[in-house]
Amino acid sequence: MSRHPEGPSGPPSEIVVPTESGAVRGRRHGGTAVFHGIPYAAPPVGRARFAPPRPHAPWAGVRDATEPGPTAPQARRDAFGALDMSPYFGPGWVRGEDYLTLTVHTPVDGGGDMVTGGSAGARPVMVFVHGGGFVAGSPRAPLYDGTAFARDGVVLVTVAYRLGIAGFLDLPGAPANRGLLDVIAALRWVRENIAAFGGDTGNVTLFGQSAGATLTGAVLADPAARGLFRRAIVQSGSGLGAHTPEQAARVTDAAARALGVRPRLDAFAALPDERFVEITPRLAGIDLTTPTHLDPLVGLSPFSVVRERQPAHTLAAHAYGVDLLAGVNSEEGNLYLAPHGLLTSTTPADLDALAARTDRAPAELVAAHRARRPDATDGALRSAILGDALFGNGTRRLLDAHATGATATGAHAEGAGRAGQRGGRTYAYEFAWRSDALGGQLGAAHTVELPFVFDTTRLPQLHGPGALLGTAAPPPEPARRTHAAWVAFARTGDPGWEVYEPGRRVTRRIAEEWTSKDRAGVVG
Repeated sequence: MSRHPEGPSGPPSEIVVPTESGAVRGRRHGGTAVFHGIPYAAPPVGRARFAPPRPHAPWAGVRDATEPGPTAPQARRDAFGALDMSPYFGPGWVRGEDYLTLTVHTPVDGGGDMVTGGSAGARPVMVFVHGGGFVAGSPRAPLYDGTAFARDGVVLVTVAYRLGIAGFLDLPGAPANRGLLDVIAALRWVRENIAAFGGDTGNVTLFGQSAGATLTGAVLADPAARGLFRRAIVQSGSGLGAHTPEQAARVTDAAARALGVRPRLDAFAALPDERFVEITPRLAGIDLTTPTHLDPLVGLSPFSVVRERQPAHTLAAHAYGVDLLAGVNSEEGNLYLAPHGLLTSTTPADLDALAARTDRAPAELVAAHRARRPDATDGALRSAILGDALFGNGTRRLLDAHATGATATGAHAEGAGRAGQRGGRTYAYEFAWRSDALGGQLGAAHTVELPFVFDTTRLPQLHGPGALLGTAAPPPEPARRTHAAWVAFARTGDPGWEVYEPGRRVTRRIAEEWTSKDRAGVVG
């Protein structure tokens, strides 16, 4: 590694780090350094857009990584109705073929050096998979600034992956779940290269939010990822979020009709990315309900991972040796209702219509929610049903499956006397801090926890009546504690509260005050 001779408190300076494909030049400022747009796979162009990720060709000299690079093809998304979501989605499509890349934030010491080469001082590594409904987002989003993680001794890696048609359309003749294959390829890159950035290859935590959390759960259930990470965090994802092959085929047929081609690999490979980006919004809302399966995304996205069985039902044996932290926000559904005025305009008929899309016994579902919250408005009940359908139910199933499997695996391994084979621990959280955005209606909606996790609550773009965190500055203590819990989990496997077990489903409630509860009530 080389560096510019300026001191740690001076202006930004440059750092050069070797990787398996060639050296990269990043930028250091103070006690952290950042490297943007490091390729982990070859550019997905032409027919290769529908192939597994391939190794990137080596480059000569030093590759510049001081500025963000291209992003996956996608339509620009700045808002959900009246809510500014640009800090979450980022700049949209920044064109360039070499977009299967990652960004690394890493600590440096007072002289500008990183701990490297497998030293006992190597740092825990966290690999983040962004959300965006499988059709949008990138590591360039302001919310994912990893400076705070690096400041606190973590090597933070944010991953770009194929989106939309290139990433998730189930196309005959092409491998399924190419965006998921990209994430696994990025994890392999981390295993082979992150020690040069000061990271501990034996202590990697994969984490993601929303679509990225569903991908994280799918990776957790995929035997191909065995040994690539030690811990996982699933933020507002779902272990029940996969599409069946029959549902995915409906999306493929609709995409082919919109493009005017046959649903075959050769026909799609001949089309430019611009066509895919153009028609993707038209695919939203396709009826994916089948005689045997409801739509797990309730029409909000035409894409997801594709599986015969859900990840929560098929956790691979290796997953039980991985520590898991998973949770949801207490008012997830508000994001999809409040910005469009639907929290206040919802009628009983709207509530019944949503219940029919999310449950085979809709009347009983609505009745159960009304019984639990007799004073709630129809809009609040609609939000609760939507949040459970998208995230809550699938998160609980994932937690239960992991806790049950980990307990059984741990008992078996302990009885057999095999050191290091005990099951991983399971932890649960509920994020309940309420944003006052949109006149107080946004609340603890989907995505509101992200600035707390990344310790980016002070970003100016997040503040204002139509911004994610609203007009009142969040109190500093919940942000400090949330970020610290994620760092502690990555470092030790313990976020600072009791484990979630089959007989005692302890969940940490994160708000101005932190409490623990189980499904029967408060326990501490």
